Amino acid sequence: MSRRRPRGRRAGRLGTVVLAGWLFADLLLVLALVSMADRPDPQADDRPKPGHSKGSEPTPTPTGPRSVDRRPQEFQVSGDDKGDLARQISRGTRTWSGRTAALVLTFGGGPNGTVYAHRVNSLLGKGRPDMFTKKTATDDFHNLGKRPETAVVRVYFYTAPGG
Repeated sequence: MSRRRPRGRRAGRLGTVVLAGWLFADLLLVLALVSMADRPDPQADDRPKPGHSKGSEPTPTPTGPRSVDRRPQEFQVSGDDKGDLARQISRGTRTWSGRTAALVLTFGGGPNGTVYAHRVNSLLGKGRPDMFTKKTATDDFHNLGKRPETAVVRVYFYTAPGG
């Protein structure tokens, strides 16, 4: 008399192995896609352009899409006068002159901090119009641990094109 296992049990184990194999293959595909997405632009042309004299080195023109720097820069403002706030924004961002802001998160102090943060964000373009354009995204937050009519402005800048 031979003992045979029931068919349903064996089929269940086989189904689990097949499912695990497909799951592993899908995970490898996701890892490959993430890896490819992190590569530089393959169409970028870094070769020097013709027409430059022999003695001068041409400056390569950055190509490819811009990205956003993950490290924010911060400065603080306080007060209620619009002109003074614009001057504080100009002084606070002087170090990063020539860069373009991608995203600004402003944390206004006190219970009405979002209202104050919105006011500060509305004055960014007056304080430094070349840095804060109409394409700059802003968001208003409150910080209950700070005094009213104060704000911490956190700026995320674009990186240089192609880098």
